[in-house]
This record gives sequence, structure tokens and C-alpha cells, in this order.
Amino acid sequence: MDAARLSDKVAVVTGGASGIGRSTVLRFLAEGAKVVVGDLNMKAADQLVSDAAASDRLYVIRTDVSEEAEVEALIGAATDRFDRLDIVFNNAGIGGAFGPIIEIDVDDWDRTFAILTRSVFLGIKHGARALIEQGHGGSIINTASVAGLAGGSGPQAYSAAKAAVINLTLTTADELAPHRIRVNAICPGVIFTPLAVGRHPERLAEAVAALQPWPDHGSGDDIAAAALWLASDESHFVTGEAIRVDGGLMAAGTRISSGSDPYRVWQRYAGFAYGTSGKPAHKRPVTGEPK
Repeated sequence: MDAARLSDKVAVVTGGASGIGRSTVLRFLAEGAKVVVGDLNMKAADQLVSDAAASDRLYVIRTDVSEEAEVEALIGAATDRFDRLDIVFNNAGIGGAFGPIIEIDVDDWDRTFAILTRSVFLGIKHGARALIEQGHGGSIINTASVAGLAGGSGPQAYSAAKAAVINLTLTTADELAPHRIRVNAICPGVIFTPLAVGRHPERLAEAVAALQPWPDHGSGDDIAAAALWLASDESHFVTGEAIRVDGGLMAAGTRISSGSDPYRVWQRYAGFAYGTSGKPAHKRPVTGEPK
């Protein structure tokens, strides 16, 4: 086995208790890192700590990533507990607002952007402050999505928020390069995590088989492998990239929103999905069709 690639490095991972985040935390620990996790779902976080072989190198804080004070405290916990910071993985996510555009509530729209985009801004802001003060550079990684690269790849608010994450990645990569801080995004395709699969994995599997060229399902481990490379010194000359990890979805051309929603839930209902945060979704039937 190769030498651990993250030995003596300290990472902050948001949304690290489940799905992509959990896979990445476990991979970072296996590669020698110390990891501070911010998540709202403390039941899942407790399970992560129980499952982690190196729990002495793992610290979990309940964090609402849309609140600046809580993100600042999360970043501070890394330097306070482990004396340094090297990696920030802004990964926390939700499904967010869905429904026909004429039916979406503005509060649901704003909450989607708060959790998916404002959180990345806050992670970059406070992560970069800590890295600049240390003076040895570092790596910031943002979870975006193929939904942010093309129309028809997800609900409107989610797609727009992820597109904003990609652009924010580009602009801050340029700004922070003089400090040797690399900023990159990962754009997952359909990844079989609790957030994506929901209660009907067989429906998602059928839809993906019709859309995705690569025959295997994407997993959290696939994204963790990309995050590991971006976090490690092996990618020291890579910044400002939005790397697709999607089984060829974008290469083939995709209408994910129609293919992965064959029962038109996004059109028959409007509401908000909290993903794996532990909070229940809410939805209401759409009462009419536009004339």
C-alpha cells in the first residue's frame, strides 16, 4: 500500500456524517488525516464516530452551514484542537426547493441557496482566512454538481445554486492562488447515497441505466477518491477546476431531471427537501397548470 497521502494534514468536512461526506471522512482518516466534521444530523454523526477506526483523529461539531458564526467556529475548531488547517471540503447539501417555477415559495428558494451556496462562501471565507494566517497554503474543495453545468439536470433552485458554486470556485481560485491556496469543485453525477436514492432506489437505478454510459453506479467512494486527490499534494498544480465524476453523463448529453423523475414529482408537487439533515421534507400538491 502507498504511504498515507494526508499524513499530518488537518481537514474540515461539512456534511460529513452521511453520503459523500461520510465516505470522504473515512477515506481521509485512512490516509492519515485528522478530520473535523460539521453536520446537523448528530445521530448519523455518532454512528460515524462509532464506525471510524481512528476516532482519536476525528472531531464532530453540530453545525448549521448557512450560519456564519457556526462555520467560523467549525474552522476554528480545527486549529484549536489539531493546531493547523490544510483542507476544507465544503460538501454539505440538501435537495432544496422543487416544483414548477410558478409554485416555488421564495423562502424555500432562499433556504436552498443559503445551504448550498452561502455555506460554500462561508467555508471559503473562513477557511481562507485561517490558511492565509498560517502561510503554508492549502486546498479548498467544493461539492458542486453536473446540475450546475447544464439545464434539465435537476430542480431549478438546486441547479442554479450549484452553478453559483462552480463560478465561486473559479473566482476564488484566481484570488487565492498567490497564497498557494487551491480552490476546486467536484461535480458528481448520480451518486447512490441516501440523499439521492431516497425511498425508491429501484426507480433511480432504472433511470440511471437509461442515461449514464458507464455501467456501474456511482458511490460516495468515487467522490471521496476525487476529493483525496484534490486534497493531496499530488494535485499541487490544479486550481480553478470543476471536475466531473459522473460516469459519462455529461459526455453523453443528459436530461437528468426528466430521466430521474419519471413520475413527475417535481412537477406535481412543490416543497423543500432537507436531504439527510434529519429534518423532514415538506410538500404540497400543485393546484393547477399554467394556462
